[in-house]
Amino acid sequence: MKAKPNLSLRTSRPQSLGGAFGGLLKIFGVRASDADLAARWNEIIGADLARLAKLQGIRSVGAHSCAPSVAKRPIKRAQKCAPTKFNITLKAVQPAFAMELSYRTEEFRARINKYFGYDAVGKITVKK
Repeated sequence: MKAKPNLSLRTSRPQSLGGAFGGLLKIFGVRASDADLAARWNEIIGADLARLAKLQGIRSVGAHSCAPSVAKRPIKRAQKCAPTKFNITLKAVQPAFAMELSYRTEEFRARINKYFGYDAVGKITVKK
């Protein structure tokens, strides 16, 4: 006979919903959340750039353009939704790297957009 699993013991740390859904979305091939970007920052940017910059903040710029609201009329089926864009704030690991990061913002933008599969980055801000 199989032994019953002991469900009272925790086998891993608790996760946030964003982190859990980000993992599921990655399995199914959908990449659209800021939690996904934060959880996989080193993987998306690469080890060379991740050593210089830490992700300090992500702000979604507006909701999907087809999100229903009370004042607007219903959405037509043929209407396409514009994906959400992200404003990203980076913090240099050392203040001396801030200028280097400001020169490489287009490289950050290209890598993030490649990961998401669309033009996901609105603005990148570098802080010391």
